[in-house]
This record gives sequence, structure tokens and C-alpha cells, in this order.
Amino acid sequence: MLLSNLRLFLVIAEKGSLIAAARETGLSTTTVSERLASLERHYGVVLFNRTTRSISLTEEGRVLLEGAKTVLSEVSDLDSRIRYGAETLSGPIRISAPIDLGRGLISEVISSFTLKNPAVSIELSLSDGYVDLVGQGFDLAVRFGNVTDTSLRVRSLGHFQRRVCAAPAYLEQHGVPQTPEDLANHNCLVMRFGGTLDNIWEFNTGPKRVRVTVRGSHVVNDGWLIRKWALAGRGIVLKSELDISEDIQSGTLVSLLEQHLPPPTPLQMMFPPGRAQPRRVAVLAEQIARAMPKRD
Repeated sequence: MLLSNLRLFLVIAEKGSLIAAARETGLSTTTVSERLASLERHYGVVLFNRTTRSISLTEEGRVLLEGAKTVLSEVSDLDSRIRYGAETLSGPIRISAPIDLGRGLISEVISSFTLKNPAVSIELSLSDGYVDLVGQGFDLAVRFGNVTDTSLRVRSLGHFQRRVCAAPAYLEQHGVPQTPEDLANHNCLVMRFGGTLDNIWEFNTGPKRVRVTVRGSHVVNDGWLIRKWALAGRGIVLKSELDISEDIQSGTLVSLLEQHLPPPTPLQMMFPPGRAQPRRVAVLAEQIARAMPKRD
């Protein structure tokens, strides 16, 4: 019963309300409330701060959330190994990835992985912004940039070049920038990552770095859409080589300012804190790492 209540506790934390958790599990709201109260009596603590409109985890609730995910993952992994054999992978995996990378390389890895492991189900969430791995229940996330949350486990996937590029049609109409400073006179397509506006582009110019504040008519939090606008000739874009290498090879985008490339950006795979990692997650993570182009 304790494990069942822990699973229900995770649903409540994910959905943010008892009513939503009841709807998700098919239980009555009264039953959900009673089982939560039973769990709180078991541990002798309050797990949620409750108001008339919302609930939020207490500090004890956050500790239990992290621990419950680890325990239930271990139980699920053990159950799978006993039921299906030590070499069979099964169970759910929730993964978060940037939109462009998720639609491309990550989705290809997932398709190959699930074909070989049909007992595994994968939920892929695409977002270019910040995600709360623990709070949103992700098993792993792939993100560009440095990781500031020191509680997370991190695996480097390499450093990848960001490239300034534009469609030939845009360059024919507006000219080709020769220096990073020229970008101030061009229509630049700007990404928003969560609350951060990526409108300060950094370049290597000889022994020093130059920062240029860019602006333009399009701002979006979707990496796939900003690439689509660039392909349509709407402006100049700064994108990872992982996202636009095929466009540059085909000539649909032209790489600019090759003598002033921005510093490479790290790509990280992140995991929630905790000692145990389900084998299915570890195997998928290894396949993602192997699929990445090799960089220093």
C-alpha cells in the first residue's frame, strides 16, 4: 500500500491538484485525499501546502518526491528484470529536448531504441526553455549551455559551433555582413529561452571577444520556427551546427562571418539527483551519446 500511495503522491505533485490527480488515476477526489492523508500520517509530516485554489510541495514533500522517484524506478526496474529477463528493457521514459534537436537526431534515436525495445514507452517533450527535471518528472533532459543546478547529474555530449546564417534570398536583397558589428544593421531573428532573450551574440575576433546586440522583426521561443523563418529569407539567425548543417550543405542557408565564429556551446545530458538510474534510461542515454557527432 505504501508503494501505491507513493505513486499517487507523484501524480498529485505532477498534476498540481487533488482533482487533477483523481481524474488522471480514475479515483474519487475523496479517495485521493484520504490516501494522501494516510501517507502524511505514515511519515508524520505535511507533504503539501494547501490553499483553496492550489497546492505546493513542502520541503519534506520535495525530499520525498526525489526519493520516491528513485525507489519506484528501482522497483520498476527490478520487476521488469524478473518478469522479462535481465536483458529485456521495459517501462516508461520521459525525456526533454530542444525543439530542433528533438525533432531530428533525438527522435531518430528514440525510434531506433523503441524498435529494439518494444516494452519501453517514451514520452518526448520538446522545449527550448528551462525545465524542472524533478518537478516535471523527467528521467533525462538534453540542453545547450552550462548547467547551473549543481544537484543534477550531468554528462557532456560535446561542444558544438553556433553559426550565423541566412538564406541566399535575404543576402541578395540586404547584402552580406562582413563583420559582427554589421549585424546591427540587419534583421536578426532572435530566440527566447524561457525568460532570457538571446539578443547579445558573442564572436571571436582575433585575441578578443566581441558582443553585438542584435534586433529584428521576429522573436520566438521555438528553435524549429526560427529556422523556418531563416529558410524563408526573413532574416539572419544564430543556430547550432547540429540544427542547420544539412541546410548549409544544401545551400538553402549560407554560413556567414566564418572568420569570427562564436565560441562553441556545450551540449549536456542531465539526470535528476539520486543514486539509482533505471537500466532503460541508462541504455537510452548511451545511445543518444553515441549518436552525437564527435567534437572536442
